[in-house]
Amino acid sequence: MVTRLEIIADVVCPWCYIGKVQLDRALAEAGNPFMIRWRPFLLDPDLPAEGMDLRACHDAKFGAARAEEMRTRVREAAEAAGVTIDFTRIRRMPNSLDAHRLIRWAEAEGVQHAVAGSLFHRYFTEGEDIGDAAVLEAAAAEAGMDRAVVRRLLSGDADRESIRLEAEEAARIGVTGVPTFILGGRYAINGAQPVSVWIRLITEINAATRSPLG
Repeated sequence: MVTRLEIIADVVCPWCYIGKVQLDRALAEAGNPFMIRWRPFLLDPDLPAEGMDLRACHDAKFGAARAEEMRTRVREAAEAAGVTIDFTRIRRMPNSLDAHRLIRWAEAEGVQHAVAGSLFHRYFTEGEDIGDAAVLEAAAAEAGMDRAVVRRLLSGDADRESIRLEAEEAARIGVTGVPTFILGGRYAINGAQPVSVWIRLITEINAATRSPLG
């Protein structure tokens, strides 16, 4: 039996990146009992389509001192988790709507998890602008998607409104922070969980599946 795991996240959220890496490590160690689906969340739905300077965005939203404290906390958490997040390479806070569109299209080809991971890595580790169509096309091609098809889709409005509506629905049902993991459509797990938590959960799921009463 496969358990549905929905991941509500934004690809410009560093905690979502850390959470994905830790989940992947647990899956590699304990096996994967999940059918994973990524669902969109927009941390800043009012961000201009072209994005804006990262530090200007952070400073306007949190204040300069608090923004630097937050980046420091993220760097320390990432380092502890063995994840490379390099804010010195990130110049832009991109509007992530097109990235979410790509992740949705990737689901149909069975590469959604890979595309999400590629976008996180490109943004937080390599400092690439994942609001840029060329970067999105490269991530798609890397995962085996048809680059020309993705280019054509990105040039239009396909799924723009439905992504916005789905993100708004997540906020409406009470998702205030990401990542949020929805297990089996019933249980919510909030935040970037350690590998040990996921391994324990996977072990419990596997045991229940093997049980005659499961």
